[in-house]
Amino acid sequence: MPSFDVVSRINFQEFDNALSNCLREIGTRYDFKGLNISIERKDKEITTLAPDNLKLKQVNELLSTHLIRRKVDPRVIKVKSTESATGNTVRQLSELKDGIDQDSAKKIIAQVKTLKLKIQMKIQGEELRADGKKRDDLQEAIAAIRGIDIGQPLEFVNFRD
Repeated sequence: MPSFDVVSRINFQEFDNALSNCLREIGTRYDFKGLNISIERKDKEITTLAPDNLKLKQVNELLSTHLIRRKVDPRVIKVKSTESATGNTVRQLSELKDGIDQDSAKKIIAQVKTLKLKIQMKIQGEELRADGKKRDDLQEAIAAIRGIDIGQPLEFVNFRD
């Protein structure tokens, strides 16, 4: 019986490469010279420190550009809070979205059920498993899932006949 999995994973190696490239560019750019700007990643938490909101926005755009160059979707970053820090700086806390949460999984399943395909979809932790008798139905489901925007990138793995 054909099946496939829907997952949302982050390639942390590529993410770290993009982060280090971004920091290198921040160190060499003229408009960032002498400013206290830093970006740190600890597990799934990112802390960005900048002198003001304008510089913070520029740093976020720069990081987003470097993520795209390394083929990492920038939607994996979810901003949690922005707050004032010591020394007239602004600190932004963000988290990395890894895995599909329950609400997004239910939204995907509901959208696929509206197609009236003969497919069973199950939530397995932070991923989805789709089973069906016909390969064409599964491919149609993949096309429908690609059209759904849940705010994070989706991958289709383990396609088996």
